[in-house]
Amino acid sequence: MNGVHDMGGMQGTGPVQAENSEPVFHERWEARTFALNVAMGTFGKWNIDAGRHEIELIPAAEYLRMSYYEKWLERLVGLLAKTGLVSRAELDSGRPDAGSAKATPPLSADRVPALLAAGSLASRPIESPARFQVGQRVRARNIHPLGHTRLPRYARGKVGTIDCLRGAYVFPDSNAHFWGEQPQHVYSVRFPARELWGEQASARDAVYIDMWDDYLEPV
Repeated sequence: MNGVHDMGGMQGTGPVQAENSEPVFHERWEARTFALNVAMGTFGKWNIDAGRHEIELIPAAEYLRMSYYEKWLERLVGLLAKTGLVSRAELDSGRPDAGSAKATPPLSADRVPALLAAGSLASRPIESPARFQVGQRVRARNIHPLGHTRLPRYARGKVGTIDCLRGAYVFPDSNAHFWGEQPQHVYSVRFPARELWGEQASARDAVYIDMWDDYLEPV
């Protein structure tokens, strides 16, 4: 979807301020927010793409105001309410509804290190051959879906070259809305900087973007 979250290539937001020796978490509440997202995700009520889309639904003014983990907290609250794990009344009061069932957490403290180390693979085996091959020129489709997509707005309609094949992965555009994983081949596509940004960009620079089959068309 088009929204303020798709900030790649936008001007006027100032330079990226790198922080020397940046800590993993700046405040204790950030660590708690991360832990809550991991713990609640193990209930299996949503997936990573649905979580990303929930952040995209934050109103523009709020999105620009919020810090990184504020967005994570807002995302979690939205998903908890939408999936029925917590009611809006419970969120507002901070107390369980009278007579509500107490859920047993699927994640215990002793399982956390193994869970974080294992991660969650999005690669999938598929039988269909890749549509594109290394060295082939392709164009990123100029589409503007209303739902989630990993196709950057700044690359739409631009021409690049297949640099390598990544394998097959869950298609985020369908997975985010629980329409099925619909795995597709993913390619690393090389876009010359001048194709993306015009003549003011360096002729020596390029951007490599991982793109699913449905994002591309032959030139």
